[in-house]
Amino acid sequence: MARRKRTSLILEKAVRRAVGIDSIAPNLDLGNGLTSPAFSSLIEKMRTRENAYNSALSSLDKLYREMLETENQLGDMTEHMLMAVATRYGKSSVEYGMAGGVPKNQRRKGLRGESPTSSAEQPQFVASVEGKNGKKAAATS
Repeated sequence: MARRKRTSLILEKAVRRAVGIDSIAPNLDLGNGLTSPAFSSLIEKMRTRENAYNSALSSLDKLYREMLETENQLGDMTEHMLMAVATRYGKSSVEYGMAGGVPKNQRRKGLRGESPTSSAEQPQFVASVEGKNGKKAAATS
């Protein structure tokens, strides 16, 4: 998705105002540095900066798309490299594990409906808590 380019409402307003001021006098000088040429110069400076910003966004979008394309290529090659190691050495080999795969003989096979961690691995404990009224309650986990 391309980044949204910027348009300045203030720049558009300033351009309209400059046209109106130029219709009064092309070199109007209102004192304190408020001249028609200075105003036009600042308008052009803003237009140049806005164009540079929008151009940089376009370049950034291009770099981002190129990076994503390279990332996809890298992901594909990573998968192909692992599959090539599996083809050459086998999925049960040490080399397959060294390349980042899980050797076939080390995979856990779970039964349907069973969570990935078995109940034998989960510790269970019983805690008894005595309340204010002297009654004991038991909680299991």
